[in-house]
Amino acid sequence: MAYRSLNQAMKERFGCKVYKLALDGGMTCPNRDGTIGTRGCIFCSDVGSGEFAAPVCGDIRRQIEQAKVRVEQKNKGGKYIAYFQSFTNTYGPLPYLETIFRQAIAPEEIVALSIATRPDCLPKAVVDMLCRLSQSKPVWVELGLQTIHPASARYIRRGYDLEVYEDAVQRLKAAGLEVITHVILGLPGESYADMVETVRYVGQTGGDGIKLQLLHVLEGTDLAQDYRAGKVPVLSLEEYISLLEDCLAVLPPELVIHRLTGDGAKGTLLAPLWTGDKKRVLNAIQTAFLRDGVQQGSQYEPRQAKGQTAPIIR
Repeated sequence: MAYRSLNQAMKERFGCKVYKLALDGGMTCPNRDGTIGTRGCIFCSDVGSGEFAAPVCGDIRRQIEQAKVRVEQKNKGGKYIAYFQSFTNTYGPLPYLETIFRQAIAPEEIVALSIATRPDCLPKAVVDMLCRLSQSKPVWVELGLQTIHPASARYIRRGYDLEVYEDAVQRLKAAGLEVITHVILGLPGESYADMVETVRYVGQTGGDGIKLQLLHVLEGTDLAQDYRAGKVPVLSLEEYISLLEDCLAVLPPELVIHRLTGDGAKGTLLAPLWTGDKKRVLNAIQTAFLRDGVQQGSQYEPRQAKGQTAPIIR
């Protein structure tokens, strides 16, 4: 079985390795400002998933330079993607959004713009603006779906229905924009088969990429309270790798895998602690993939998923 990695796709597209520069546009979220809710999604930290973003300041060009310093040892003279990561990055006045996004794509070494947002924060005027920007450089819109299962969506306080996501994908694709979907694996109450079903659905909706993210429990979140109360069991490394293989098996071959896992900030990571050693985790994934015949490439041979025999996480 083969999958299409982000690294592979970027080398084919831009001719070199490309690094993301995590930026902060100073946004908030309708799930925090009272429009939908006030406490955010149950897993979201007080920096809105922007633990690794450059220090927030009004000058995006300065943020880019600060972010470049963080990866300069890895990326000698390479290219970058300007990634607006923290909170909901289309949730602001249109003139402001267009200004910071244009600042971000202005440097020659920035080859694409990636914007993390919610499907319910994409009015027509914003989509039209992003379409204009895409005439200069590729624009990726990253949507936080996390799950297709209504009970899980209510538990994490996502705040929108699945139809909203479907509509957003259709409108973004019609505008010529690239869509990347975030999925969380390991949500309480979901079986392996449930998680694979979410991933299969994402592959069928016509997007361009997917980010597979293990559920992290971070200090200061409402999820941390449930974890301490014994309501949030977490996957082991071995279970997670097996689940990854099943998820990759149901995705179309052209879909780009932007992430196989994630690492929470060590200062706030509560569980699972094994995710804190990113190098070890990535090595374990690659070792298991080699053993099981999972490799990067363009040829894809689906295999039967193991999800039907896996235990339910409760």
